[in-house]
Amino acid sequence: MELLDGIFVGLLIVLQAVLPASLMSTLEYFKHIPGLGVILVFGGLLLTGALVSNVAGRWWLVQWHRLQTNIPVFKTIYNSVKKVSDTLFSSNGNAFRTALLVQYPRPGAWTIAFQTGTPDGEVAQHLGPDFVSVYVPTTPNPTSGFFLMLPRSDVIELEMSVDEALTYVISMGSVAPTASGVVPK
Repeated sequence: MELLDGIFVGLLIVLQAVLPASLMSTLEYFKHIPGLGVILVFGGLLLTGALVSNVAGRWWLVQWHRLQTNIPVFKTIYNSVKKVSDTLFSSNGNAFRTALLVQYPRPGAWTIAFQTGTPDGEVAQHLGPDFVSVYVPTTPNPTSGFFLMLPRSDVIELEMSVDEALTYVISMGSVAPTASGVVPK
């Protein structure tokens, strides 16, 4: 609380340097109200949230997006990150469609993976029709992992939900899923 009040008092000191002398007594009065900085910070956060969630906020977000996509080198990175984040954080949850069991990193070693789709375009022309795109997350941080394209015959589709499989991976196998899956032979 003292930190936020300290930031608020620092802001008032800056305002005193800019505002006319007739407002100095008013600013001096606000310095001595305990907790006012906390209230103003939370009020500012509330106001920011209200602005961003309505039409005016959406307009600013569109302008920000337009700016980012007009910077020559940065636009490639921005568009890639935006596509990935839109896919992963979309409300329809299509990023990981199915929990799978695959042999990785060597035959006989099994791990949980997620089907992300099927290969398209030039890649599909080289691989053939019966391949799936698979993401193998690392433990305990599933945001890093490996992207593989495997023959459909090399993957075992699990009955457990994607959430259960992700929990199983993050917990390093200590939180077992409740669904009954197929056990590899």
